[in-house]
Amino acid sequence: MRIVLLEVARTGATLLLGLFAGGLVFTVLAPSLRSLPGSAYVRYWQALNTDYRRAMPVLLLTCLVLLLATCVMSYSRGQLVFWLAVTAALLLVATIVLTLTALDPLNQLADSWDADQPPAGWADVRLRWWTLHLVRTAMATVAFVALLIAQVADRAGG
Repeated sequence: MRIVLLEVARTGATLLLGLFAGGLVFTVLAPSLRSLPGSAYVRYWQALNTDYRRAMPVLLLTCLVLLLATCVMSYSRGQLVFWLAVTAALLLVATIVLTLTALDPLNQLADSWDADQPPAGWADVRLRWWTLHLVRTAMATVAFVALLIAQVADRAGG
């Protein structure tokens, strides 16, 4: 029964983490976004913030709970499986912390702008956001890969 619970928790965490990381990667792979003029970019940024503000807390917190359960249940599955799950959980926590402490304040700043007249320096804020987004994307992607490897390692016998 415990193995079934582990599979359910780890599969759920993998799906949610993959969805999150995939969305982040897609943004990185859309270079046209970085070249949009101020008004268009601010409108895009504000619309995206509205959508993400609703979805991300539920997705990330559910993923974190499933990851923590995965860590606890992986303890008896061998060191490699356990430490890969812990790595994924720590990277997700770091991703959440980076989002809340650095990216979200930039999102809130952009939400306060008049899209028809972006403030002076808006492009510098966009560059800072993109730089931090690349770091967040890397962390989320590595967390996802760690969880995939944990699953494969567990099925191969740890």
